[in-house]
Amino acid sequence: MRLLFLGDVVGRAGRLAVLETLPKLRKRYAADFVIINGENAAGGFGISEAILNELLDAGADVVTTGNHVWDQREALVFIERYDRLLRPLNFPAGTPGKGAGLFKAANGADVLVVNAMGRVFMGDLDDPFRAIDDSLAACPLKTGADAIFIDFHAEATSEKEALGHFVDGRATAVVGTHTHVPTADHQILTGGTAYLSDAGMCGDFDSVLGMDKDEPISRFLSKIPSRRFAPSKGAATVCGVAVDVYDQTGLARAIGPVRLGGRLSQAEPAFWGEKD
Repeated sequence: MRLLFLGDVVGRAGRLAVLETLPKLRKRYAADFVIINGENAAGGFGISEAILNELLDAGADVVTTGNHVWDQREALVFIERYDRLLRPLNFPAGTPGKGAGLFKAANGADVLVVNAMGRVFMGDLDDPFRAIDDSLAACPLKTGADAIFIDFHAEATSEKEALGHFVDGRATAVVGTHTHVPTADHQILTGGTAYLSDAGMCGDFDSVLGMDKDEPISRFLSKIPSRRFAPSKGAATVCGVAVDVYDQTGLARAIGPVRLGGRLSQAEPAFWGEKD
């Protein structure tokens, strides 16, 4: 099975790059299942219903989120109508939406997608380790799901690495989001789980984490906000990760970065063949 994940979509530049690129990638890679983190897609803050539908129509099977999930207040309402939109699993009981779901891939496989948020520098949520552990116990790899993908939206690399080792051998892949900076530590852990600390963002990297540079620099200099952060509008890089999965075990055979367009060095998964 072929899993494709795209990192945090930031603003209009990132959104348009994904909408243009994803249909081509899905066809070229023959991807069976596509996940996108869309929590910054609406002006850099949250996701709207219209944008969610654009991402789904472009080829996303599931859209995950993170700490900005409720920035567009309408999401509190429409999330209940979309099983394919996830919010972090470890929000308190009674929060709208859900943090995990079992979905059908193009090849007929059942894919469990879990979306959780870290707690280090991120706020006081329920324990993500226990919440994820409960999800894996309820739907184990191979007996409950053919593949299990975890989007761990967290700040601290230590927390992400610890979670990767915690679920090693019980999940297909653990991929970090939130920092918007792609890391180079993609690997298969000793138990067979693919791991990457952060997939990066789909956005303009001539920026500060996808935002226009002037306001962040001004705030570092003066400590006084002068205006709202605004997404940078330059050429975007589509960042993500590809995971090839053993059908027999649901564990990872290979993992590799995806970086297309914009100013970052380009990368595609060699194990899925040469690009056109």
